[in-house]
This record gives sequence, structure tokens and C-alpha cells, in this order.
Amino acid sequence: MLKRKSLLLLVTLFIVIGITAPRIPLFTIRADEIDEIEKQKNDLQRMLDLSAAATTPLESAVTDLQNRINKLQNDVKAAQLQTTQIAKNIDQSEKNLSSQYQIFSFRVAERYKRKAFNSPLLIFMNSANAVDITRDLQYRAAAENQDNLIIRQTGQQIQNLQKQKIDLLERQKKLASLTVDLDKQAAFFKTQIQGAKAYQRQLAGQIAALSSRQQSILAEKSGTFQTAVGDVPLADDVASQPRYNPGFSPAFAAFSFGAPHFQGMSQYGAFGRAKSGQSADDILKAYYGSGIEIKKDFDTNRNICVGGSKGSCSNVDLETYAKRIYEMPGSWGDQGGMEALKAQAVAARSYALASMDANGFICATESCQVYKSENKGGKWDEAVNATKGWIVQTGGKPFWAKYASTSGGYQESYTANGYSTPTIWDTKRGREGWTSDAYEKIAGSPWFYKGWYKTRSGDSCGKSHPWLTSEEMADILNAWVVLVKRSQSDDRVAPIGSCWGGNPYSINELRDKVGGDGYSQVRNVSVSYGTNGVTANVTFDTNNGSVTINGKDFYKVFNLRAPGRISLKSGLFNIERK
Repeated sequence: MLKRKSLLLLVTLFIVIGITAPRIPLFTIRADEIDEIEKQKNDLQRMLDLSAAATTPLESAVTDLQNRINKLQNDVKAAQLQTTQIAKNIDQSEKNLSSQYQIFSFRVAERYKRKAFNSPLLIFMNSANAVDITRDLQYRAAAENQDNLIIRQTGQQIQNLQKQKIDLLERQKKLASLTVDLDKQAAFFKTQIQGAKAYQRQLAGQIAALSSRQQSILAEKSGTFQTAVGDVPLADDVASQPRYNPGFSPAFAAFSFGAPHFQGMSQYGAFGRAKSGQSADDILKAYYGSGIEIKKDFDTNRNICVGGSKGSCSNVDLETYAKRIYEMPGSWGDQGGMEALKAQAVAARSYALASMDANGFICATESCQVYKSENKGGKWDEAVNATKGWIVQTGGKPFWAKYASTSGGYQESYTANGYSTPTIWDTKRGREGWTSDAYEKIAGSPWFYKGWYKTRSGDSCGKSHPWLTSEEMADILNAWVVLVKRSQSDDRVAPIGSCWGGNPYSINELRDKVGGDGYSQVRNVSVSYGTNGVTANVTFDTNNGSVTINGKDFYKVFNLRAPGRISLKSGLFNIERK
């Protein structure tokens, strides 16, 4: 019989580990670009669709468990039918025994009569000869033996019948109790199923439940993006680094590992691999998997149509196109990164060809690949020339070789041409070397581990660093109480600061709203990580005890409530305390 606690643990397990929707890259909202806003809307819808699809494995597992309950109930019904048949057999046995008992009673009475009135002397006197005497005595002895046998058999049958009746009553009692327990368990389990499905519906509707204003905040703060490494500075401001001293304590800051979409080749990771002695072939195989083919004699006599749409693009031959890609600094070639430049050239060709096959054109911005009208020159041209005709392909077709600046040490899988890239810890020693031996760290990526408090344009909404006070971090937890713990929709849960507009709760107002469930101070914090490249849980030591928050929930709530432009850009993050 399934126990209540076991069922609860099973259902909880399916909720916790079965159902995480893939992270979908969003793009920064810019009010002057309507087409980009439209793209965000479509991306949000895809998130909803993926979240809804994520409920399918849970429902399948729940159905399996419910079938086990149903089987047990059917087993009980079968046992009850068997018990009914046993009762019928006992009843028939009682009837048969009743008839035998009448015969038995008559013979016992006759036996006593014979003993009382028929002495051996009378037998002798009434017998004509010795033969008759012997025969009569033998008959009487046989009859007595038969009577004794019947007495013993009947007595044994009576004992057996009484035992069967006792066993039957005990069986009926146990079956009745088992039926009641199973009915209770089935009812409890159905409640858990409903709760699990409700939770999944909540996950699927979290984005939709937000106001349009909150969606905009979430999209801008947590939205990842694509960027060319060559278009960003190779050094970042000190305030975004862990060593920065905010001037107060305790102080808390959220640091993201990586920033773009985390799929395909990491550009800084490729640079680190090249500096570590890996070839372009090694780098491509590491990020796209051993199942790809690095074709080195592709016919380059093919045009790439570059522009905003199929009807307004301009044709340029493949190799010229590759020399005008501004996605990786040519200076890396002089810093031990020539093989990374070569791997980038191969990926850029493959990406362009796959886009042509799919759409008939490719855009010229970072939403596709940054393309300019003049050759980049220098080491980049050398890398393109050294890999002329090289592409990555699968199934005989150019592979959609995605790449981005910095993944934070973990590459997610994606699928194209029916082929899936591997998920890898992008380090020399797998997950064990995640923070110490990450190739992006070797390359010195400014985004490998960063506290975000500015937009890419430099707007910080009045904040000079990403650090929060104890009270401000407690305010994030109060937002979690409203949005996640209580599952409430509330447009006023938004960042404090004039740059977002609206009417967000003040810290005191939000604390008053959550009442006894709320928090006023955070004293300490610890973070645990999953093996799947995301932060699993964040645990806070507060004035209201210890509280553990799922990493995905904290990621969302933090970006909806953290003041100013402070944000997380990755589901793989850490919370530091000073």
C-alpha cells in the first residue's frame, strides 16, 4: 500500500526535477524599433508555448502513478470477490456438514444403545453357532471403528469450519480497512495531481500573468542578447567586479556567469582554448560535437544575400562576405588566438549558409552576424584565407553554427538539421574546473563573472554599482513572497527608481503588504548549483529564519524588483556578500 508521505515525495520530486522550460534569448527593448518589440512579443509567446509543453512529462508520470493506485484498488476488488466465494464455500460446507452431522448423531445414538442393551453374553446366547458369533462380533467391531472414524472426521471438519470462519472475518476486516485507506490515498493523490498541474499552469502562465509593463522590465533586465566581441571593450568597469567595495556592510550583489544565449561556440572560450594549444578543428569539435563534419573543400562559388529582408538584400560572394564579418577582434591573432579566429571564420561561413538555406538572406546586424561593407583586414583576413572553403556541416548540409561572446562556463545544447550539439562545462576539468579552469576565464572575458547594473548604452538609473543593502535584499524576498509564494499578480512589484515609471511599492509598503511572511533584514546567503548549468537554489539567513528559493524563481523576481538597472543576465549566477 502506498504511503501518504511517499506519494507526496514522489509528486514533489516530479514538480522539482521534471519540469524546467528552456531559456529563450530575449532582446533589449528599444522604443524606436517597432519590429524589435514585435520580436519580443513572439519570443514571449514561445516561452509560454514551451512552458505549456513542459507539463507533458509530468502528466505522463502522474498518470503512471495513478495507474498504480487503480491497480491496487482492482486487487482489493479481486480479493473481495475471492472472499465472497470463500464465504459461499463455507456456507455450502456448513450445509454438507449439517447432513453428515445428522447421520453422525443417529449412529452415535445407536452405538450407545448397543452398548447399553447388547452384551457379549446375549450375543452368545442368541447365536446358533460359533461362526455366527464371530461374524456378529466382527460386524459390531467394524461398525464401532466406522463410528469412531466419522466422529474424528466430523470433529475435524467442525474445527476447520470454525477456523475458516475466523479467517474469513479477519480477511473481511482487513479488506474493509484496506479499501478505506486506498480510497483516502486515491483522494489525496488526486489532490496532489491537481496541485501539480496547477503549479505547472502557474509556471506556464507566469510571463502571461505579468502586466505589459512588468513584461517590458523583465525582457530588458533578464533578456539575453547577441553581440560581437569586437564591438565591446575588452575591459569592464571595476564597479561590476566582486572586488569593488560599496562602502557598507553587509552588502549583497548578484553576479551572472556569462550573458548571451549560451549555445554553440563561446568566442572567449575559443580564445582560451587557442591560448591553451587547441587547433581550430579541436575548438569546433568541442563546441559543436564529434558528430559534425568539418568540410574543407566546400564550393565557395556561392553568393550570400545580406540585408534586412529577402527582397532588399545585396549579393556578395561567400569568401568576401566572410572577410567583412566583425565578430571577433583580429588582435587576438597576435595574442595566441589565431586558431580561435580560424574557428570563428568557419562558424561564420556555416551560419551564413544555413541562414541562406532557411530564409534566402541574412541580416547584417548582431541579430544574425555583424557585417560591414569593407574587409576587416589584418589577422582576420589571414584566418579567412587559411580556412577558405571550410564549413561545418551535418547530414550533408551547412550547420547552423551558433556562437556568442561568453556563456559563463557552461554550453547548452541546441538542435539544427536534426543534430544536437553537446552540453559541456567549458573548462579543462569539466564541472570540477568550472570557475578555476574555465576557458573564458583563461581568455579574460569581462562577462565571465559580472555584476550588471547598467544597460549596454551606459544608463545606470542613478546606481553606481550592483550592491544592495541588507534591507534592499530583504525587499527582493518580499517580492518573491507576493509573486511566487502567494502566486499573486501585482503590477506594483517593480523596480524602485524613476527610470521605470509607474507606481512601484516602496520598501516599507511591500514589507507591510506581506505582513508576517515578510523580511526586513538579510544576514547571510549561500548558493547551490545544479549539474545542468543553472543555479539550483539560493538560501538566505534572515530576521524571519532561513528561506530557500528556487534559482529560476529568484532569477525572475530579482529582475522584476532589483532597483535601477541592476539585473541578472544568466540562470547561472551567484550572490556575493561583503
